[in-house]
Amino acid sequence: MLSKSLRISGISFLLAITPALAQISTTPVANPSTAVTPRQHAPRKVYGLVPSHVEGNVTVSDSTNWSGYAVTGSSFTNSKASWTVPTVNCSTTPNTYAAFWVGIDGWTSSTVEQTGTDSDCDGKTPSYYAWYEFYPNPSELISSVPVSPGNHISASVTYSGTEFTITITNESTGKSYSKSSRVSGAKRSSAEWIAEAPCCTNAGGILPLSDFGTVDFGDDYTGVTGTNDATDSSVSGPISDFGSAVNEAIMVNGSTGADEAVPSSLSSDGTSFTVAWKSE
Repeated sequence: MLSKSLRISGISFLLAITPALAQISTTPVANPSTAVTPRQHAPRKVYGLVPSHVEGNVTVSDSTNWSGYAVTGSSFTNSKASWTVPTVNCSTTPNTYAAFWVGIDGWTSSTVEQTGTDSDCDGKTPSYYAWYEFYPNPSELISSVPVSPGNHISASVTYSGTEFTITITNESTGKSYSKSSRVSGAKRSSAEWIAEAPCCTNAGGILPLSDFGTVDFGDDYTGVTGTNDATDSSVSGPISDFGSAVNEAIMVNGSTGADEAVPSSLSSDGTSFTVAWKSE
């Protein structure tokens, strides 16, 4: 079994071209207004040299923008998550970004239906906000659900008929938001619980990752029952119920292969995990 610490760095390739930087407000804010443009959150990009390997029942692979867990299957209709909004250390990582979200698609496909929160550094000023995105459409700010460090967030993506619906709730304040949309070309082939180094809104690369410390995902940390769960054509339950279809992504630097964000193993009940920041 290949140890995570022994993965070899090398040349990476990307599965998708991501769109370029858009301006984020330069006004120091803890909870941005509608003037802030949230970053775009793209499909997974793999780090190409190191092959996937199996640890226990989980397939582990490296990515240049994702860290966390995904399950693969067919005809996903639901993905549910919860997490605690982490505090960013902007004195050590100014002008950096980190997103935390739940979604359907994007593991090996070109769309992602997702909603989450960002913990960014606008210069040395922390910026926290909620957003949704039907990628490749741009990300949209959810100003009616302000977030702060330590808040417990629950969120879901569901599919019914011809539409996806995202719902995000700040469990600490009771504020909630939902939005539905059709997404052309969606495969519904995966569900994810992810910490991400986001991107942009026109052609460009992955943004530097803010020092978020550790983010906690799932029922064991938030007390929100039924998270982290998903439903596809044959399975409905927590991450571990998907057996050999469970995948783990470790975020690495695209140039050096150094770890940037590393998930823990799943908890004993198969619902929960943490992701630890390692480097920018």
